[in-house]
Amino acid sequence: MTIIGTTLAGVALAFGLGLSQPTTFEKTTTLVFATPLRDFIKEADNPGHDGQLVWDSDKCSAPVLGSAGKTYDFSDPCRRHDFAYRNFGRIDGGRKWTKALRERVDRQFLADMNASCSKRSWFVRPVCRAWAKVYYLGVRTFGSSYATVNPSA
Repeated sequence: MTIIGTTLAGVALAFGLGLSQPTTFEKTTTLVFATPLRDFIKEADNPGHDGQLVWDSDKCSAPVLGSAGKTYDFSDPCRRHDFAYRNFGRIDGGRKWTKALRERVDRQFLADMNASCSKRSWFVRPVCRAWAKVYYLGVRTFGSSYATVNPSA
């Protein structure tokens, strides 16, 4: 940023000229849908991360399976998925946590898992993607019991 740009931004902040802070919903939306997973994990691991957001995670709470196996490790995708459920489910008393948003979060979870699989050797990728589908179907089937979805939206 140039000196002039920095000065103008400082003046705008000092006088509150059109630069509002993003809402919790906007922050969560950005971190879940517009932030690369590796950057999300860096932010989650940063002790100075936004304290208004819920960062705790049980990673993959899939019974028996856990977060990783010989052909996959979905720990990081599970962390972002937990973050999304825990934050969207509480914002505005859960009014923004709709069926459509939950479906979008779950699709992002599948995309994150598939991206993780694409980094594995070619001969285990199909097995990894099969496990990703199992986890995805698990959250689609059982996920709503862990987060109240607003039925009116």
